[in-house]
Amino acid sequence: MLELVAAFICLTTLLTYVNFRFIGLPPTIGVMVTALLFSLLLQGLSYLGYPGLEEHVEELIGKIDFGDLLMNWMLSFLLFAGALHVNLNDLRSYRWPIGLLATVGVLIATFVIGSLAYWIFGLFGWHVSFLYCLLFGALISPTDPIAVLGVLRTANASKPLKTTIVGESLFNDGTAVVVFTVLLGIAQLGETPTVAATAWLFVHEAIGGVLFGGLIGYLVYLMIKSIEQHQIEVMLTLALVIGGSAMASELHVSAPIAMVVAGLIIGNLGRNLAMNDMTRRYLDGFWELLDDMLNALLFALIGLELLLLPFNWLHLAAASLLAVAIVLSRVLTVAPAILLLRRWRSVPRGTIRVLTWGGLRGGVSVALALALPLGPERDLVLSITYIVVLSSILLQGLTIGKLVRHVTQDAPAAKAEAH
Repeated sequence: MLELVAAFICLTTLLTYVNFRFIGLPPTIGVMVTALLFSLLLQGLSYLGYPGLEEHVEELIGKIDFGDLLMNWMLSFLLFAGALHVNLNDLRSYRWPIGLLATVGVLIATFVIGSLAYWIFGLFGWHVSFLYCLLFGALISPTDPIAVLGVLRTANASKPLKTTIVGESLFNDGTAVVVFTVLLGIAQLGETPTVAATAWLFVHEAIGGVLFGGLIGYLVYLMIKSIEQHQIEVMLTLALVIGGSAMASELHVSAPIAMVVAGLIIGNLGRNLAMNDMTRRYLDGFWELLDDMLNALLFALIGLELLLLPFNWLHLAAASLLAVAIVLSRVLTVAPAILLLRRWRSVPRGTIRVLTWGGLRGGVSVALALALPLGPERDLVLSITYIVVLSSILLQGLTIGKLVRHVTQDAPAAKAEAH
């Protein structure tokens, strides 16, 4: 186990260095691209008659349970770290669009994408049940802002855009996991539960996660407030994530949602009322480093998964159609929320376009696909999910900055014309 961890960390660090030194892409996207190039290089060497290195790396990657690693460990750390830096007042200001996108938006996306997947799979002659297509809709519906946030910062995106994208992504991961869990339970039972039972399971996971996260977040806030020792205070936040995630799993409530709520409490109440300047610096430095390391590991693993997944041209064609369908379905979830917000406050021009194109899919989707039960349907959905995630990160992630800059430049001109 130690050798596996050491090899993976060293390889990820090398890929990060290569991107920074020679390629210069945004960190997370660059790490994934270098991992993809490394995977293709190994496959090329194998094709030329040198299969040894590829087989060795495949063996190492095959020992990593990607789904368990991300869903039970990495995701809690990443969501807590992301929530630490979200201003609660800003979140309240945009609570309606964020809430709609992270809840109703996920449900709409699950049904729309699932229905389109059912139709597209049928076009290719693949007999996939509608329930399984809904599972695909649930696992591909959460957006992953990790790869796009750095681009948004450098592109001077407006506060409404950044707040909405971050807020939505923090909560829709948890919502999508709950929806996926409910649908997976129905699929495994082989019978349809009552609406009341389904609603109760959803409420127990989601609302239970909010309440549990609020409880443990507030308890740790009180503990931090009672002492002035920055090392212990940072350790308390680390224990909060590790212990809180394990307890949430035992209580059958959503650990991702719990960690978001706990992170908001520590990042706002804790930062403003319980910490001195030194503790804030240590807390920010620790979680920023941990966040960067985990993101690098996650995106490197996404790139290296290419070595393990079977592909064919039909999968690529179907995934291309679904990638377009997913972007179009994103409009159906974004537009109503933003149009509703415009009734009460000014919304920058181009917000719908940026939120639509900025809805990248990422590691959570791949991890959920890996959690599907073994079978031919799983192999199909996993391959297509992987292709959709790659295309989303590469195409949308590398072009969202240009769109934001274009929208930002248009805004002053539009104001001038109005006057």
